[in-house]
Amino acid sequence: MPQVLQDIKDELDARIGQTITVVAQAGRKKTTTRTGTLVETYNSLFVVELDEAEDTFDRVSYSYTDVYTHHIEVEYDVATASQTA
Repeated sequence: MPQVLQDIKDELDARIGQTITVVAQAGRKKTTTRTGTLVETYNSLFVVELDEAEDTFDRVSYSYTDVYTHHIEVEYDVATASQTA
């Protein structure tokens, strides 16, 4: 795994259990915003368990390449970050 992708994975590994918001490009001038808990990281992707009331999906997964290429943006919830620290 290239070092840049490893750095992204390491950052997400440190935030497992925290609430994150993922803003994904959903086509031409459209974005999808999903909020949930970062539950797992794997070699090439990470899994977010979504808030129950927000979507019809329970979980979604994204690749580290999506973060690197700016197809998605990951925002961390400051409140949960201070609770888990």
